[in-house]
Amino acid sequence: MRAVILDLDTMGADISLDPLKECGVELVQWSATSAEQVKERIAGAEIVITNKVPISAEVIKEAPALSLICVLATGTNNIDMQAAEAAGIPVRNVTAYGTPSISQHTFGLIIALANRLKQVDREMAAGAWQRSATIFAFLHPMTQLAGKQLTIVGSGELGRAVAKLAEAFDMQVVFTARPGNNDDTRPPLQDVLPDTDVLSLHCPLTEATRGLINADNLTLLKPGALLVNCARGGVINETDALAALRSGHLGGLAVDVLPEEPPRGGHPLLEALNEDLNLLVTPHMAWGTQEARQRVIELTSENIKIHLDGCE
Repeated sequence: MRAVILDLDTMGADISLDPLKECGVELVQWSATSAEQVKERIAGAEIVITNKVPISAEVIKEAPALSLICVLATGTNNIDMQAAEAAGIPVRNVTAYGTPSISQHTFGLIIALANRLKQVDREMAAGAWQRSATIFAFLHPMTQLAGKQLTIVGSGELGRAVAKLAEAFDMQVVFTARPGNNDDTRPPLQDVLPDTDVLSLHCPLTEATRGLINADNLTLLKPGALLVNCARGGVINETDALAALRSGHLGGLAVDVLPEEPPRGGHPLLEALNEDLNLLVTPHMAWGTQEARQRVIELTSENIKIHLDGCE
């Protein structure tokens, strides 16, 4: 059985494909694939493996041998799911592969904001310590996390992992009701924002969560609060958040995601990185430890084995 990987470069060069090769398939590898190349490259293949390359209804229709689509990610928005279902082609994604990685990155951002590490680093590079009148230099006010309230939007595996780290720092953790779920008995976001010291987002991007954090509810946040988004770009209104940061109402802002990735046309947060702000932007890297990426390959190989067992 022939399996084709369309965008191997998205997984990095330091992973092993041995788990896939051990499935007993003929594995064809492509570093990257444009939308125009998909049909040709999957012709005759029974299994297609993609991370971000779109698999459209047209592609599915013109691939009669196709029997399985594997996604090297949790999100399946790049697959025409309706067309796949109509063609009887299962789509298998991977979940929970990067929980330790993403929770680690999230809390790293929280600590960096609390201690204003980016701003301190810049001043150190400019000789601030050398000019200090004492053996230490208090360059920016720091926030002690112990005793502070961490409000988390999203109580799935990732949100719970971040909560566990927060509890180790003696923080008080509050989960809010899931936006769009009217049966959720947890407190709504607007009720907990006034007591929030750190707000961390771990919810999917849906119509209910798009622009969830905006100018209106940012004003409800405790002055000096820290905001971290390792969920999806668009869950916060980045322009509103930047305005709150510039005004001083928001004490720190860190994001690992933007609405357009990569941001070919730029973005206001990227343009603001050279300002003297407690602002951090990382390039959708929270999930990307070698261990997490290798786990994606392992879980995908398990998906293929289950499929092959069902074909016997």
